[in-house]
Amino acid sequence: MSFRQGRLSEASRLVPEEVPVAFSYGGSTHAVMMATPSDLVDFAYGFSLAEEIIRLSEDIVAVESVEAGAGIDVQVTLKDSTADALTARRRKMAGPVGCGLCGIESIEQAARQVAKVPEPLPWLSADHVALAVRMLGDAQKLNRGTRAVHGAGFYRPARGLIALREDVGRHNALDKLVGSIVREGEAARDGAVVVTSRLSVEMVQKTAILGCPVLIAISAPTALAIDTANEAGMTLIGIARGDEFEVFTRPDRFMSGEAAHVA
Repeated sequence: MSFRQGRLSEASRLVPEEVPVAFSYGGSTHAVMMATPSDLVDFAYGFSLAEEIIRLSEDIVAVESVEAGAGIDVQVTLKDSTADALTARRRKMAGPVGCGLCGIESIEQAARQVAKVPEPLPWLSADHVALAVRMLGDAQKLNRGTRAVHGAGFYRPARGLIALREDVGRHNALDKLVGSIVREGEAARDGAVVVTSRLSVEMVQKTAILGCPVLIAISAPTALAIDTANEAGMTLIGIARGDEFEVFTRPDRFMSGEAAHVA
């Protein structure tokens, strides 16, 4: 039912799926989250990289998605040395020492240090930022139908938005995007990650792990996200709507000139 012009009437609406998705390594479940059940192979790669279970895409041998009651079990097979390292990590984590956050052992690790991102190619301009955000919105088919999912895209000048992933969770969407970029072997330093969500510290951390020097969002960052972006040497752009935005870190990278229009 919908309420319009003062009256209730019959109506229908497309809504996104949200199911439990588990990631299992060596037959043991590592984490379970609510997610949109699409692009699960990309999700597995991006999640594994963000959780520092793997360092390279080659560390994963195979990914299989298995129906598991009301959810999906994503079973990830690691190469032997990577699997051994994860087993050792699990042994170390065993015991009542956690702070309740997935995959970490202490409060300090929640704000873990990030490596410096590489210097981007000299392409960043105001027109590029506006174009990246507009292309992300235009490409979000699932959100256009549901108005209920986040999007994460990768923009490269002269090529436009070359990858897009959507999910009910903003972290999930970014993990899926990271996985797709890693699997395709795209050079992350040559473009920008653009997202529809606010900029929490996790979004900065995931982008830094990818090695992308520019992160753009339609909403604002947190204080810790700004500090972390500064530490990583990342250009952090928020509240990007239309042709207006705010640059929170590394504004020195902006160049004059208009962006090249892409199809």
